[in-house]
Amino acid sequence: MDHPEAPDDATAPDDSLDSRSLPLLHLIPNLVTLLGLCAGLTSIRYALDARYEIAAALIILAAVLDGMDGLLARKLNAASHFGAELDSLSDFVCFGVAPGILLYHFALQNVAGAGWLLVLVYVLCACLRLARFNVNRNAPPPPGRAHFVGVPAPAGAMLALLPVFMTLAGVWDLRALPLAVALYLAFVGLMMISRLPTISPKGLRVPRNRAVWVLLGVAVFAGLAVTRPWTLLVLADLAYLVLLGQGAWVHRRRLT
Repeated sequence: MDHPEAPDDATAPDDSLDSRSLPLLHLIPNLVTLLGLCAGLTSIRYALDARYEIAAALIILAAVLDGMDGLLARKLNAASHFGAELDSLSDFVCFGVAPGILLYHFALQNVAGAGWLLVLVYVLCACLRLARFNVNRNAPPPPGRAHFVGVPAPAGAMLALLPVFMTLAGVWDLRALPLAVALYLAFVGLMMISRLPTISPKGLRVPRNRAVWVLLGVAVFAGLAVTRPWTLLVLADLAYLVLLGQGAWVHRRRLT
């Protein structure tokens, strides 16, 4: 007995296959996240080899890529639960583990016991920060102007590397004060899990009559990034610490 004729649309694309496919553009944010993770892991390698400039630069690169992957996910409408979890795991390595290992090998081996203990405090705080963020990812934003609660993990990593930046910039070689570096590192970790409101780019507003100054500031920033990158990072960290102190003062006034 012959087989029945195939329907006229037998050559049409199979919808079931389309439902299992994924546009290539939707993979780009996750690929950027993986590149950032590679940068963080490679930073650990260079820190172990005492090549601290490259190790610090790779963590900075990971922070830049971390900002890009979220932006790309929103622009390409490619946000997913998988991407969010991947981003969080990458952040833990790049902004928790990598800075801790870099700071330990850079300045804390002379106080190995206390130094490693306070490195663990920093890394665990980064882990708790990211876990809290994951739990509250779908929660409504806090009232008032857009802001973060506590210091975000990438900003925390940049603050943690301030002793490295100061040494590389020739401002102050803080390897002579290992215990102070260890205490500072733990302080940054505690700031990440604090409830202190901190600035968010989404909450920044620029008056129209001052926009030209912002553009000039960006030009100066770009010039320093090319000519004096470590000095620029020191200034950026110090400015951020001043803003954190101001925010803490205002927050305390509101509570009292």
